[in-house]
Amino acid sequence: MTDAGLRHGRASLGLSFGVQGVAFALLVTRIPAIQDQYGISDGLLPVFLAAVPILAGAGSVATEKVVARVRPSVVLRWAQPLVLLALLGVGAGREMWHVGVALGVFGLAVGALDASMNMLGVSLQRAYGRSIMSGFHAAYSLGGIAGASLAWAGARWELSLLASYLPVVAVLLPVALTGSRWYTEGKGAEGKRPDGTEAGAGAGAGGALSFKLLLPLCLIMTFAYIGDSTVSNWSAKYLQDVLGSSEQLATVPYNLYMVTTLLGRAVGDLGVRRFGAVAVVRGGSLLAAGGFAVVAVAPGAWAGMLGFTMLGFGLCVIVPQTFAAAGRMFPGNSDAAVARLNIFNYVGFLVGSPLVGALGDAWSYRGAMLVPMVLVLATLVYARAFGPETARYGGGHERPRTADVG
Repeated sequence: MTDAGLRHGRASLGLSFGVQGVAFALLVTRIPAIQDQYGISDGLLPVFLAAVPILAGAGSVATEKVVARVRPSVVLRWAQPLVLLALLGVGAGREMWHVGVALGVFGLAVGALDASMNMLGVSLQRAYGRSIMSGFHAAYSLGGIAGASLAWAGARWELSLLASYLPVVAVLLPVALTGSRWYTEGKGAEGKRPDGTEAGAGAGAGGALSFKLLLPLCLIMTFAYIGDSTVSNWSAKYLQDVLGSSEQLATVPYNLYMVTTLLGRAVGDLGVRRFGAVAVVRGGSLLAAGGFAVVAVAPGAWAGMLGFTMLGFGLCVIVPQTFAAAGRMFPGNSDAAVARLNIFNYVGFLVGSPLVGALGDAWSYRGAMLVPMVLVLATLVYARAFGPETARYGGGHERPRTADVG
């Protein structure tokens, strides 16, 4: 693989992450409109919402099997258009079964998409010989901000879901298909390091996938997404009902969270190269736990927003570095490791929102914020799972010859 090929592969994969961020944000931020269009009751809505991550987990499991026969780039090339078309189907339907089918396809395709994107990211990082995973997830965050902004505009102008989704899909679908021409697994993918040596040789668990060894990273992924879903589902309600803010001000924390997530991921790779992944994840965990603590004890809305800002900077580095750590832990079987780890993204998403809601109703919402705080702090116990990475990815030691690719 030439340096130009790696750069093109990196750019096309970053584009894919960005497109997925737009699509997912357009779906989740228009849930009230989806509920109104299809007449979904409040009691039935959680069933629809839970079905998406459950099916996404199934899609991730299936992807592990599929990539044993075809390359992850092939899965991604077909999964991304399917996600976009499913989103369009959500906007175009009229009957309850229409949205059920569309959301089912969306969930399965998202699972395949998330897994294959991160597989390619891990293999490209191995080929580069330095940390680049946070940059891909920064592209996702940027896409999420763009998608949420488009959703806001659609709601502001009272556009139908179809009118909101159709122009976006019409633009992004050909862009995604064109960008897919340059997908690459990178030089270090599945069993080969950038220097051409066998990854499994002398790598301990590098060749055989051991769930026992992967489990700490699975727990960390779950904890991170419990924290993330807490912010996305409860920040507005918390600010308004607990901290006494206005309805308008209550929309600000999630926007701050999204922006700080983007900024943190944009510089996250630099931090890993300079300090190592272990130090970056430990620092992010402490900052995120501090954010939850500030939110829990905040005397007013502005202090609460400070806590949510800290959460954005803290949580944002954990997920991309967890995928990267799985690739380092099983260099000869990284695709399977990423697919299995990706399932716990959806586990955290499923657990986080009802957990905080149940604790808030039974106890208090201030007390409920301490639970994700403790879970994020538990990441410190497993922080060693993110190393050793210095010799391979940063710190000025052994660098493969492709490390200078831009």
